[in-house]
Amino acid sequence: MTAHVRATMATPQLDPHQKAQETRRRVLEMAVFMKREDGENAPSYPRLPGTSPGQAVDMFLALLQDRLPVWLRILDDLMYLVGKGRVNDNLLPITRAGIDYYSEVQSAALPAFTSPSVTVRFREAMRDSDIGFMSEVVPLAEYLTAERRAGRISPEVDPLASARLLLAGCFRHAYYETFIGADCLPSRDDSAEEIVRELRLERVRGEGEAPLAPG
Repeated sequence: MTAHVRATMATPQLDPHQKAQETRRRVLEMAVFMKREDGENAPSYPRLPGTSPGQAVDMFLALLQDRLPVWLRILDDLMYLVGKGRVNDNLLPITRAGIDYYSEVQSAALPAFTSPSVTVRFREAMRDSDIGFMSEVVPLAEYLTAERRAGRISPEVDPLASARLLLAGCFRHAYYETFIGADCLPSRDDSAEEIVRELRLERVRGEGEAPLAPG
């Protein structure tokens, strides 16, 4: 685990309402940053049929402002499930919600990022916002770390790597669904089960070892 991730995981957490408000504020700051007129660095928004310049970007950022706080709250709430139920069962609705979230965001992002200058501008805004990919990875990694400490998943599990793999699986399904269509893929529920199962989190009982209590 890198020093940056350790520092992020050790940062005092805001309460859910404050965190949602903070996330929305940061997305709004990103929107202002991307639309700011500052000479040659101002973004060149694409003009799509039936839209005004920047409308697709505005729609994407509005969706992000609405959906991202909810998605992060879902991830944060995992900590309430430590020691309860089966770990795989706890992760299934999270994985399904991740597929839904990435599908919505990607659908809005496709028409927004047709201009290289918009893409570069968005990267700059994300870099300064502290709501990048690690804001999603850290809550998952913290949950898996707590479950590993409780002995409910294999001690060989790498919480950070597993969190990244789970989110990557969600993103991958959403990506293929966007480009080749849902009819060519397993259902979102089936895909969520497959993603969680392939993480191989749960301990394999040795001979004569009693099964773990469900908590």
